[in-house]
Amino acid sequence: MDFSCEISEDVVLRPVQPTDAGALAAAFQANRSHLAPWEPVRPAEFYTVQGQKEAVERRREELDSGTALPMVLARNDSIVGLLTLSSIVRGAFQNAHLGYWISHASQGAGIMTAAVGAAINIAAVDLGLHRLEAATLVHNTASQRVLEKNGFEAYGMARAYLRIAGQWQDHRMYQRIL
Repeated sequence: MDFSCEISEDVVLRPVQPTDAGALAAAFQANRSHLAPWEPVRPAEFYTVQGQKEAVERRREELDSGTALPMVLARNDSIVGLLTLSSIVRGAFQNAHLGYWISHASQGAGIMTAAVGAAINIAAVDLGLHRLEAATLVHNTASQRVLEKNGFEAYGMARAYLRIAGQWQDHRMYQRIL
């Protein structure tokens, strides 16, 4: 199945490819300080091409097993963001977690809002999922706006949910019934 879709005039949402390692390393390096408050502390190797080759391999294994759909936001030969449907559970649940980030330079242009909208369509139509869930740091209002614009509803607070920026932090939980 081809999950690729055009998000804007020059940005495409598509599954991550092995050839993306260099562009991902460059994107993570360029956005390291921008992403630091929102992500786990990463080892130095994560920011290298080799580190991204290994990360892409793991993501492709999850894609092949049907447990995740890792996607990049690509602009020409560069990566401006990442969006993943992860922890896909079938059976009675039909659920996935939604996670994403966008480069500092691409913020505020509606790209991630459109990408999340496209991911909702893929989750419902192509994957046949019933529900998506997402978690944001309590103070991440930009991410909360992206979710709310796409029909997600806040349904609770998870205390000390994820270790972000070296600290266990509370997250606001969101869901979207498809």
